[in-house]
Amino acid sequence: MTRRSTLTRRSALLAPILASPFLATAWRDAAAQDYTAGAIRIIAPGPAGSPRDLRARWAAEQLGPALDRPVVVDNKPGAGGNIGMEAAARSAPDGRTLVIVDNGTLTQNPHIYQRPGYNARTDFAPVIVLIEASLLLAVPAASPVRKVSDLVALARATPGKLSYGSPGIATPPHLAGELFSRAAGIDVLHVPYKGAPPAIQDLVGGRLDYVIDSVALLQPLAAAGKVHAIAVTGPKRLEGLPDIPTFAESGLPGVVYVAWMGLAVPAGTPAPLIERLNRELARALATDQAKAWFRGQGATTLGGTPADFAKRIETDYQRWGDVIRAAGIKAE
Repeated sequence: MTRRSTLTRRSALLAPILASPFLATAWRDAAAQDYTAGAIRIIAPGPAGSPRDLRARWAAEQLGPALDRPVVVDNKPGAGGNIGMEAAARSAPDGRTLVIVDNGTLTQNPHIYQRPGYNARTDFAPVIVLIEASLLLAVPAASPVRKVSDLVALARATPGKLSYGSPGIATPPHLAGELFSRAAGIDVLHVPYKGAPPAIQDLVGGRLDYVIDSVALLQPLAAAGKVHAIAVTGPKRLEGLPDIPTFAESGLPGVVYVAWMGLAVPAGTPAPLIERLNRELARALATDQAKAWFRGQGATTLGGTPADFAKRIETDYQRWGDVIRAAGIKAE
């Protein structure tokens, strides 16, 4: 028997096996498992303790046992997330690198930075959207401000004197802050930091007048009396913070900002591996433990397929492009 006929016969024998949905899934899982042999890293484009870092560590805790291999978090802060995203884009699509992505790095930065260091639309393959969450407006504990109207009145009485901090230029908290400034008609100073933790540290120390940032970072400080939470950016109050009004309830209906966060891999990563990662993370997100953990941070778990995530990214890419061009927002 010739080599060609032997290969043909083997292919014929394999065909009914691969046609079985159960065995085909097992075949794909085995291929993905072999391909990702070795440690996996999740790049968090933010410092330790930042929202991106917290989500990356949650994902690492889920994927380590599920894939039976080490999963480490690699923090790469700076430039509004661009440094971490560039590192991920330049990584080999070998299944060993994932990156935390959000509407800041994938749908806003490309319109704000002339050279972000990566192409948001071609350098990555979506895996899964993890959560969406409102942001929280907080002021120092010693501040006389107790509601949004107090802050607006103070800012109007002292134009250019009040300051707010963000994790960096063009990050979601910065854009939410600009949205607030425009809606309220106030002139305030934006102070960009290299990540959220140092900005919040200065808020607690009274060196900033307010911050709009993650509920996960600000709510524990509010509970401890170190800051006052006065408004949320979402369309409705948060289940975990029922006494904190929305901006709309505070007289500024135009201030609505909901951030999302997920995971992506370098473009070219094999589809079977992406499917495996999506399946494991979707399973984890569906648990009561995950829902409760994220709810405690003011976030709602999402999930869905890579295709679902791709549609969300493209929709927001177009929407934020229109908003940013109209507002003339550019990185300094």
